[in-house]
Amino acid sequence: MKDRTAYVVDLPEDQTYSGSAKGDFSRDFEGIWDTPPGIKRLSSVSHRVVGKRFLVTGFIFFLIAGFLALLVRTQLIVPDNTFLDSETYNQVFTMHGTIMMFLFAIPMLEGFAVHLIPLMVGARDLVFPRLGAFGYFCYLFGGIIVLSSFIFDAAPAGGWFMYVPLSTSAYTQDLSADFWLIGITFAEIASVTAAVEIIAAILCTRAPGMSLTKMPIFMWYLLVTAFMIAVGFPPLIIGSILLEAERLLGLPFFDIALGGDPLLWQHLFWLFGHPEVYIIFLPAAGMVATMLPTFVGKPLFGYGFAVAAVVTMGFLSFGLWAHHMFATGLPVMSLTLFSAASTMVAIPTGVQIFCFLATLAQGKPRMEVPMLFILGFLFIFVLGGLTGVMVAAVPFNLQAHDSYFVVAHLHYVLIGGFVFPMFGALYYWMPHFTGRMMSDTLGRWVFWLMFIGFNLAFFMMHLTGLRGMPRRIASYPEGLGWDRLNMLSSIGSYILAAGVVLFVFDFFRHQRNGLRARRNPWGAGTLEWLYPPIPPGFNFHAIPTVRSREPLWDQPELLDRPAPKVAGAMRPTTDHRRETMGNDPITGAPMQIVRLPHPTWVPLISAFGLALVFGATLASAYWLVAVGFAIALAGITAWIWEPSDSGVLRDSGLGGRLPVNVVDPRSHLNLAVIGTMLISAALFASLLFAGLYLWNTQPHWAETTPPADALMSALAVIAALALWGFGWASRRAAFGAKVTPVIAIDLGLALSAVGLGALLFMAISRVDPYESAYAAVGWALFAFVAAYLAVLLYWSLINALRKAVGAVKPGQMLPNLLIATFTKAVAIMGAATAVAYLLAGGGTPWAL
Repeated sequence: MKDRTAYVVDLPEDQTYSGSAKGDFSRDFEGIWDTPPGIKRLSSVSHRVVGKRFLVTGFIFFLIAGFLALLVRTQLIVPDNTFLDSETYNQVFTMHGTIMMFLFAIPMLEGFAVHLIPLMVGARDLVFPRLGAFGYFCYLFGGIIVLSSFIFDAAPAGGWFMYVPLSTSAYTQDLSADFWLIGITFAEIASVTAAVEIIAAILCTRAPGMSLTKMPIFMWYLLVTAFMIAVGFPPLIIGSILLEAERLLGLPFFDIALGGDPLLWQHLFWLFGHPEVYIIFLPAAGMVATMLPTFVGKPLFGYGFAVAAVVTMGFLSFGLWAHHMFATGLPVMSLTLFSAASTMVAIPTGVQIFCFLATLAQGKPRMEVPMLFILGFLFIFVLGGLTGVMVAAVPFNLQAHDSYFVVAHLHYVLIGGFVFPMFGALYYWMPHFTGRMMSDTLGRWVFWLMFIGFNLAFFMMHLTGLRGMPRRIASYPEGLGWDRLNMLSSIGSYILAAGVVLFVFDFFRHQRNGLRARRNPWGAGTLEWLYPPIPPGFNFHAIPTVRSREPLWDQPELLDRPAPKVAGAMRPTTDHRRETMGNDPITGAPMQIVRLPHPTWVPLISAFGLALVFGATLASAYWLVAVGFAIALAGITAWIWEPSDSGVLRDSGLGGRLPVNVVDPRSHLNLAVIGTMLISAALFASLLFAGLYLWNTQPHWAETTPPADALMSALAVIAALALWGFGWASRRAAFGAKVTPVIAIDLGLALSAVGLGALLFMAISRVDPYESAYAAVGWALFAFVAAYLAVLLYWSLINALRKAVGAVKPGQMLPNLLIATFTKAVAIMGAATAVAYLLAGGGTPWAL
């Protein structure tokens, strides 16, 4: 077992890569980190550029969704209103919810994460800058696809949840549902890529001395959120693909006449949908936990309790998805369990709120604008939590289900739990974005307009819901007791919108007339305020050693001198490459130098190719799908062809030398592959869940579905074991214990992948996917594993080619470790599929 605490090594000078002979941080170093000018700015992969892109784009979507919400409230302001017809109203409220949930909330938190993580953990950039840029372009193109539905008069009208059978081709024959399914699925690529990037960046690029217990509390919130995204988003992705396959190919996943079940969509959707509520809330609460100590002047009370509560909430959030399905006829035992889970989640939520209140009690807070939004968050979210406990009770839930009481509860939790902290965070961190301070006076007006308008708008909806007003209705008759309440709600929405408009005005005003921000303008204790706004492109001249959670409070030497003069690691001049410090994920001990990419067009090219694939699929232009796939593949090939640089040694500035991109299971690249396979496992488990669910609810179809070929399934298990063996050999080669020539290992991986795919195909080929939904799920499992086998085949051949042409130098065996990790996961999924085929048919589920 390697020593976890000591990766700094001292080797003879002739074994090190010394780089430039220039002195301390020349202009050449600063030029390496400059953002390209003009159109070349699109090639930038800097976390600060990409983070701003996410924030600006997400806020634009927020404004669009807010405008749609005003149309809804205008329609409901008086009884029997004809401002919007029913179809237009359905499109408007569907797009409002879709944009808010998928194109605003998650991307905004990603923007804050991408921009702030390196600054707060002491890194020069994110560990995978190209991945962040690629995710942004996927998000942008996916959002454009969704919004373009208005241009083609095909805006979705089935609700932001797109329930079946309404969204199937039998009831929605135009392309409106396809715009939703294809656009949202494409946009969700940004979310899962961000999850991988956040996990790797927080665990692997912290400053020296920053152990897990010394991380800023915001990092814990983001880390747990990233794991929740990795597990929670795949069910929606799988559900969307299955529904689009039914609409496009006629496969009967949700067709009850062929053994499908419309409730399968609800289960897959809410397996994503309820964790998403906490995915939205947790980063916002992390912002509050970061800002609150600044204005109180005291550290966060109960840091350990808050971390434990966040981790607990992350686990509990996956146990209450059927909280939204109490009225669908679930068994009483299921209702009891999900009701209990829905109530239990209030405990870790309450722990966090008590930590915030106890922090407030430690001192007299400064009533700056961000602090006002924090207090607004506490007031509104606690009220939303109280109504959440109410709807967790099954008898009350059955009465309030699909009423405006639920609408009110949802907005109290989401607007109170995310929008108010978000606006506070925008005021708080705005100096990092523009270098200037927004107006204190206008900021107070923004807060009070939003606070008063929000409570007037949505508190009344509790009352309209209790008086029986259903949600999603375009009009209502006079005399039911809803008239004045709806009038007040609409007036409140206009007041809330006025606050947002005033914020937009102040944002543009302050860029020209706002006061220039000084160094650490709020007096915060976290590391992102070490440099005066706006920090340089490399964030830190030298990466400082951290000894506490509030280094700017507890280490006066950091602020007693100009920021460029702060002592730390990696001060010697680089070798004309972008680099940052890499650490052990657990202890935080320096472990490696992480090489980072320069500006590149590869992320944009790859995302554009995928956008062409998705857009051409929507237009049924399948030749264009092939063109888009070729473009995306070319971009990805250029992406992975770059040398790994492992085996090089560099002066760390810590009294020793560190390897570059170390070959180690705890390296950032290997953790990224593990994170990717966690997402893959969640996707695979979602398909298995679909098969088990259909077997349980439609046993007749499972009994009459012919089984897969048993012999081919058994041989596929053997092929999966062979694939595992080649993965083991690849890992051995990575660490120098070569059991066979490394090119031969890659070719063995390729042949095993082809063999396993062929055997799985021969096993399932006797089953007709159009005969039943159960059979279609079996084919979906094959298609899923086949896609991963195709990736493995491509990767192993590229790996062999790079070695054959000398692109991989001796000692640079990191790709072997990565492909070994990927191979083992694919082998497990292939073996599980083959075993499922052996057990399937005759009433036995696809997997036990």
